[in-house]
Amino acid sequence: MATPAPALRAETASPPSALARFLDSDLFASFRRSKLAMVAFAATLLFFAVAVLAPWISAQNPYDPAQLDLINANLPPIWEADGQAPFWIGADDQGRDVLSAVFYGMRLSLVVGVLGVLVSSTIGITLGLIAGYAGGMVDTAIMRVADVQLTFPAILIALIVDGVAKAALGGHLDTDATLALIVVAIGLSFWVQYARTVRGSVMVEKNKDYVQAGRLIGLSAPVILVRHILPNVTGPVFVIATINLALAIITEATLSFLGTGLPETMPSLGTLIRTGNRFLFSGEWWIVAFPGLALAGLVLAINLLGDWLRDALNPKLQ
Repeated sequence: MATPAPALRAETASPPSALARFLDSDLFASFRRSKLAMVAFAATLLFFAVAVLAPWISAQNPYDPAQLDLINANLPPIWEADGQAPFWIGADDQGRDVLSAVFYGMRLSLVVGVLGVLVSSTIGITLGLIAGYAGGMVDTAIMRVADVQLTFPAILIALIVDGVAKAALGGHLDTDATLALIVVAIGLSFWVQYARTVRGSVMVEKNKDYVQAGRLIGLSAPVILVRHILPNVTGPVFVIATINLALAIITEATLSFLGTGLPETMPSLGTLIRTGNRFLFSGEWWIVAFPGLALAGLVLAINLLGDWLRDALNPKLQ
């Protein structure tokens, strides 16, 4: 039996997978050339892994009263004279293992950060698509609201949203409602960057031939926006989302440190820093130092990764 011609074999070969295309892309090549990006990615991955695996790798559940013992209160780190295992970096005034508390706090900080980014990106992308495609008065109205919000710091917007909501609801919120409120407050603080970026990209894309062709064959505006324009404007959105993840985590930590964020029954890194700050000048420095270092390391790793992604996706730097 005759073997197929090389041209026929090439035509019948299956297309490369998404993973194979990514490994052969300029983005992955840029990643391999940047040692700083690889270190930042590894650190970010480690932080996420620690947060996900916190119940299995922690010495105790630091917020289960049955696992706490006041005899262990204020134990110093293991390298000091009175330190003891398994309190490797010390214990707080309630006998909680500080390392376990950091693991659990990082988990909640990342949950709030990721959900906050999802809310802000959903609002911003939707409004940016509408403003860029519709134009006219719709575009003007959305952009003027965005301009007004840009005159206020994001943390102030979050404080206002959080305060107004708690006042309207009488301050009687359970833990789940408090978490949802913080996520919404953060989401409403960072949507403007997405909206302005997506609007500018849509205004360029809507005049291209593929959009005109979609209109000619009768596709509706939502179909054109979601199926055809949106995939072409996602590059800048990924960059903004990565950087805003760090900002969302910082915002939540700030709100919790100020006492308007998550309660002490839902410990985030910000809550741990607020609690430990009371003991900073009494000698128990480890109660605040290690949550603070964890927050700084997490935000730094995400920011470095976002900076690399911004440069890698910038065609002017290629």
